[in-house]
Parts: sequence; structure tokens; C-alpha cells
Amino acid sequence: MRTQSTTAAVVTALVIGAGAARAQPTPSEPTATAPATAAVTAPPTVDPASPRAAVERFLHQARAGAFERAAEQLEPTQDGTRPAERARRLGLVLDRMISIEPERLPAEVDGRESIELGVIRLDSGVAVPIRLVRRPSTSGEARWLFSRDTLGAVDDAYEALPHRALLEHLPDVLVRAGPRGALWYQWLLLSPLLVLAWGIGWLASRVVRALLKRITRRTSAVWDEQLAQRLGAPLTLGLTVAASRPLLPWLALPPAAESLVAAPLEIVVLVAIFWGLLRAVDVVVARLLQTWATSRPGSRALLPLAGRIAKALLVGIGAIAVVSSLGYPIASILAGLGIGGLAVALAAQKTFENLFGAFAVGIDQPLREGDFVAIDDFVGTVESIGLRSTRIRTLDRTLITIPNGQLAEKRIESFAERDRIRLFLKVGLVYETTSEQMRQVLDGIIAALKAHPDIWPDNVIARFVGFGESSLDVEVMAWFKTTDFDRFCVIRTEVLLQMMTVVETAGSSFAFPTRTVHLASTGA
Repeated sequence: MRTQSTTAAVVTALVIGAGAARAQPTPSEPTATAPATAAVTAPPTVDPASPRAAVERFLHQARAGAFERAAEQLEPTQDGTRPAERARRLGLVLDRMISIEPERLPAEVDGRESIELGVIRLDSGVAVPIRLVRRPSTSGEARWLFSRDTLGAVDDAYEALPHRALLEHLPDVLVRAGPRGALWYQWLLLSPLLVLAWGIGWLASRVVRALLKRITRRTSAVWDEQLAQRLGAPLTLGLTVAASRPLLPWLALPPAAESLVAAPLEIVVLVAIFWGLLRAVDVVVARLLQTWATSRPGSRALLPLAGRIAKALLVGIGAIAVVSSLGYPIASILAGLGIGGLAVALAAQKTFENLFGAFAVGIDQPLREGDFVAIDDFVGTVESIGLRSTRIRTLDRTLITIPNGQLAEKRIESFAERDRIRLFLKVGLVYETTSEQMRQVLDGIIAALKAHPDIWPDNVIARFVGFGESSLDVEVMAWFKTTDFDRFCVIRTEVLLQMMTVVETAGSSFAFPTRTVHLASTGA
């Protein structure tokens, strides 16, 4: 349950935090600590007698709960309704049923006598126009007021408001406008609603995971079951957002507030998607370590690094997607990252070359730790394959370090990949050897080699190949059924002793370099 509670906290924090990041203060929004009776003045660049100033004053004072002051912007009526109550109802109707942008209204006094702010359409199909009219005041100056006809139709619009019972019975402080025109009780209900959405998402996630578990059990693969298990928390987060979408309309938020909440939910969806991808990378790396890397020991150190690089790329792509959804320009950010990445790449060119060389060696597997190899003009045993270089212990017990970038381009001969070891040598017999003795030697060597249990019997060669300077040359070639060089040395000793016996039995002997010098006499 601790993980699920954390998921619920993540959803609420992301929605509220991301919403705060996107929220931009507007001139029509009062501060939460503004006094209820505080008079609100229009910006200095706006004529106080203009339609814009009148609408801004009314919206500021109505949202701050100063309904007595807001009622001063209403044309008097004779229906007996208190002006403050009328102002309260009109403020609620304007915030919840129509989007008014005071900055689009005239900021100066012109010759018009009335202005239509918009139209409210009721469920019955009746259109209620919202009008401002220009009326003279007791001081002789004309003022812009909400018309008497508008106020007469406000009651019908007020009756059509959602949560009207709450609006009439909740304390005044909870029905005042908060950020983006939404009432404070709506913002307070947002957290319980998200918790409810999390509960629905958690239950739906359990059902989906149970179905996935039943499906994966029928397959022979193991990775799909591990992946379904690891995707539990991201799936819960995504289903929580899916469950919150049909619940949010119940709050009946104004369009501005609804967009403020919907945008963070899109960010939560992105977080859930990339969270799931990060966990999928873990499953893939773990599975490769258990299968593919078992026959490639050099890759065991590279796979976790590859997983970390893939996760870093996913985090970067996810961060860019989140920043883009917040409305920030991505082109300039990507341009800056491209320039910075180019500078880093140039400065660390050799490091990246060796790193990619390590990946090439790990994937292609020309050598592995413990292999006996020949590289260029030296041979030795591979001791370690690192991210930057590979270390080889030579027969003289010295240690040679080769950068992986260079190693990937070298000719590598691996003796560890041999399926058998070849014996090849030339035997020299003395020139006193007769042709019959030569045939006995050749036949005896072939018979001795084929009779040995560790010799590959299909390819045994013993041929008289030529007349040397001081010997009759015999070429011998065979393959031993072993890949162990120590075992090969033992077998080779046995075979050479048998060859000596064959030559001695035939009545011949091995030649050694000799030179005959003839001295010519001058006959003096």
C-alpha cells in the first residue's frame, strides 16, 4: 500500500505543481489575502469611466467578496432583490458561463451608449445577452453599468448553474473566486477527486495486471511476465489520469481553470509513459544478462552501461516533451543542447571513440577475457576488457594496454576459438636413405598418427617433398582433438617419439646440416 499511496501523492503533486508552473497571473485575478471590502482601482492607463474599467472593477470586487461595492456597477432594479445578492449571482454567472476578457473592451470613453459582452445560452435554448449601458451618475459623469435587462435574466442563468445548492449553503469564503476564476471550494475538492481517481486507477491496474499475468503464463517466454510485473506503478499512474478525465467535469470548472488542470494531467501521462519505458529497459538489460551475455562474458560489463545510456536518453526525451507541453519553446533549447553537445563531443572525442570501441568489441566478440590471442606482433592472454582499454598479459608476463578504439581496428587472432590444434613440421632424413626406406618411413608415420587416439584420423599427411641442401625433406601434418595447448604439447611429444621409432626401424636416421669440401690438387 505504500507504493500506491506514493502514486496518489505523485498525481496530486504533479497536477498542482505543474498547474502552478503554467499559471500566469491575470489582471482580473485578486490575491487570496485581499480584504473583502478593499476597493480595486483600474490600471493607470485605463480611463476610470471606460467600459474596461467598469468590468474590471466589478470582477475584482465580486471575486474578492466585496459584493456591496460590486453592486455599484449594476443598474438599479425594482424587483426587490438585494443589490449585493444580485452582484453575487451575476459574478458567479459571468465566471462560470461566459469568458469575458476586459482587455478587449474600450479603455477610453467613446460615443457608444451600450456594449454587448457576450451571450449566455441556457439549457432551454434561451440566449441571455450580457450588456453594459452608459448611464449618468449623481455627480453628472456618465458611468457604465450592467443593464437592467441583463440583471433580470441573470436569475434564470443562476438557476442553471451547476452545484447551485452548494453555492447557496457554503460559507462565503468558499464561494469566492480563486485562481483562474474557479471557486475556492472547487480547488479544495480537486485533491479528494484526484484521490478517488487514484483509487479507481489502482483497482483498474490490478485487474489489468491480473489479465496480463494470465496471458503471460501461457507463453514460454519469461521476459513478458517480468515486464508485466514491473509496469504496475506506471500503469496505475496512467489509469489514474484516465479515471480523472470523466470525473473532472463534475467540478464544473471554468474554461481557464479546466485548462490549468488538464495540462498537468497531460504531463502526468507523459511521466507514466516514460516511467514505463525506463522499467522496460531494466527488464531488457536483465534478460540479456541472463541469456545473450552468458556466451559473451565481455558484454556483461557493457550491458548495464548501455542500459544507463538508454535510460538517460529516455529521461532527456521525456524532459523535452514535458517542457514542450508546458508551452516553452523547444527549438531554442534543442539548439543550445546541440551546440553544447558538439563542444563536449569534440573535447571528449577519444573517450567516445574508446567507449564505442568497447561496445564494438563486446558485441562482435573477437576476443574475451581469458582468451589466448595474437595481435600485431605479440601474443598473450586477455586479462580484462574495460570501457576505455583492454589489458593483455604476454608470455613474458608483461602487461600490454590497448585503447578499445584502436583494438576495434586491429587484426586479432584468437587461439581460443580453435576446434582442434594442427601439428605441422618438416623432417630431414640423411641422403643415404634408400627409396624403400623412405616408403617405410612415410607409411610408418601415417600408421602411427592414425593409431593415436587423440589424432584426427581423416586428415593425416606425410609426404616426401624435396631434396634439401643436406637432407631428404619429409612434410608431416595432422590435427589433434584438443583445444588445450598444454594437452597438445603432451600429445606432440608422444607423436614425435613414435616418429623417431619409425625412422630407426626403417634403418634411416635424421639429417643435420653438413657440408662437403672437395680440394683440387694443382699437380705440382
